[in-house]
Amino acid sequence: MEAVLEFAPAAAASAAAAGAHREAICQYERALRFGGRLSPERRAGLLELGGHEYYLVDRFDEGVKWLEAAIEIRNASGDGLREGDALRQLSSVQRCGALTAEGAETGRQAVALLEKCPPGRELAAAYANLAMVALNAHDLDAATSAGERGLELAEEFGYTEFVVHTLNTLGTRELVEGRAEGREKLERSLRLAQEAGLEEHIGRAYIHLADVAQRNRDYELADLYIGPGTEYCSERGLDLWLRYMHVYNARIELDRGRWGEAIEATPPSVVDPGTPLPRIIALVVLGLVRARRGEPDQWPVLDEASQLSADSGELQWVAPVAAARAEALWLAGRPDAVGADTEDAFRNAVRGRALWWAGELACWRRRAGIEEDPPPLVAEPWALELEGDWKRAAERWAEIGCPYEAALALAGACEENALRLALDDLRRLGATPAASLVARRLRELGVRGLPRGPRRATRANPAGLTARELQVLNLVAGGLRNSEIADRLFVSQRTVDHHVSAILRKLGARSRAEASAEAVRLGLAQDR
Repeated sequence: MEAVLEFAPAAAASAAAAGAHREAICQYERALRFGGRLSPERRAGLLELGGHEYYLVDRFDEGVKWLEAAIEIRNASGDGLREGDALRQLSSVQRCGALTAEGAETGRQAVALLEKCPPGRELAAAYANLAMVALNAHDLDAATSAGERGLELAEEFGYTEFVVHTLNTLGTRELVEGRAEGREKLERSLRLAQEAGLEEHIGRAYIHLADVAQRNRDYELADLYIGPGTEYCSERGLDLWLRYMHVYNARIELDRGRWGEAIEATPPSVVDPGTPLPRIIALVVLGLVRARRGEPDQWPVLDEASQLSADSGELQWVAPVAAARAEALWLAGRPDAVGADTEDAFRNAVRGRALWWAGELACWRRRAGIEEDPPPLVAEPWALELEGDWKRAAERWAEIGCPYEAALALAGACEENALRLALDDLRRLGATPAASLVARRLRELGVRGLPRGPRRATRANPAGLTARELQVLNLVAGGLRNSEIADRLFVSQRTVDHHVSAILRKLGARSRAEASAEAVRLGLAQDR
């Protein structure tokens, strides 16, 4: 027994340091099984360490139980400093386990208790946690207030870990509000964590970079950090962070028009009901792919996502679910249901200055026939559509790399040429319901003889071209110059230049003539 109490905690610490967090849990469990003679203080310490390991491997229920047991011991001993620190740890585990309200209240209790103690590491950590809780609740002002206080304490006492944590929160907060300077803070947080070897905080920086990338449709950021972040979290057994990396990547693939890849990017572990928050995004991706393709069973997954997001009470889950449901209702020919389904999420997104979600929800409400003033803060592509500038909106979406949104923006036009382009794009994406809606609009304008869709060889697309690149290639093969293509597609010549460069690279062609010949050989363009 004495040997177990001596060596099991040491083995647990070594396993945790090596990224073997499940093995660390086994060792802490072993020590506590033989811990009848442990002092209360030692027992509480092991419970806290083990509770944190449960958190890292996405086993929140056990983590909460262990930390609650530790808090009970700390409270009985009258050690306010240790009790406050344990409350801070519990707050983080509760929040990640979708116990949002409980996590926020526990976080406030930790700060209140630690404010009565001499300021130091524990108080800096408590403010860093409170800032993160506020950020996740999309209370941006509270996140800034707590984060700045935590950063002040961390820098005053030289606590690098909490400098990293608060920089991470403050940088993320600025980016989600559309302030570009937040990226420097977030990337500095990652660099400092890497220099200090703070594995958990390295993982947190990666998931927030990925989160911002998917929220803000920033695919340059995604391409920089998704791959390295996923690899890092996988190698070090950071299962919780890894699940977030997977679902953020899946959402990015969806928004880039890669719907099959979006489904494949979501591993079975994320769909596990024991991981409620990442599961929400996985369900949204699955539901949207089914709705956009006209496949059955989108509503069971979207209904579950709605329930999970409501349970969390956090805008970052509620808003994307509301937007997904609005789209599915619109595609199903039920626009009258969109207003009630999006009302609360829309108002909270506007109140929370969530410019991307507010814009997306506002556009779905507008498409559903709801006439209301646009929100004051809206991301540019949505703002252009709300202003009625469908041409510039489509161009902006194409520049960003979101072909489905570009096609939907074109679908808002009343011009036959723009609607035909939207129809072609939607058919190439496999967006059958949306394509049917656009075809109906064209018929209402008196257009007849619409093609049924792309040829089988075009749909297979062995060159891996995007829907827009296929359009450009056909026009190149038809002998059009880039300026003429830009006029035809309602985009800038610079955008066409980029598309042509990408086409040449993907086809391995050295000239436009070679690209045209290769396109005909592959069945991607008509032989002219």
